[in-house]
Amino acid sequence: MNHVTGPQAADVESQYQAEFAMGAHSARHLRRVLRLYLVRSGMPDVADAAELALTELVANVVRHVPGRRGRVCFLLRPGGVRVEVADGCPELPVPAAADALGEGGRGLVIVAAVTDRWGVTPYARGRGKTVWFECMGKGAPSSPRL
Repeated sequence: MNHVTGPQAADVESQYQAEFAMGAHSARHLRRVLRLYLVRSGMPDVADAAELALTELVANVVRHVPGRRGRVCFLLRPGGVRVEVADGCPELPVPAAADALGEGGRGLVIVAAVTDRWGVTPYARGRGKTVWFECMGKGAPSSPRL
């Protein structure tokens, strides 16, 4: 069963989480939730980049994770947002040198290009990982890129 927690009406909490089996339409629905979350939090300037990066991470779960089960978490930070996509697959994502005409391989390159920081946190004993990124607003203090 899917489990979702997050902002209610005009209240915006500092965290939104959803856990479910991801499918073909999951990225579209999660983009809508993320945009609403960011706009209501006063950060519409990071929404486009965050939506694009989220789409790429969700696509990786759909393509590469058996059972396509994952957890998505949006965390508000001072001046920005951190988005995490976790799954139980021990295989770590690696930015690929994609063929210019190939259908895949550019997702993490896109994430790196549109976000301020991103990374992968593997779980102990190969139980999965969390792939995350941060998008900071125009007035936010900058942080070093990975």
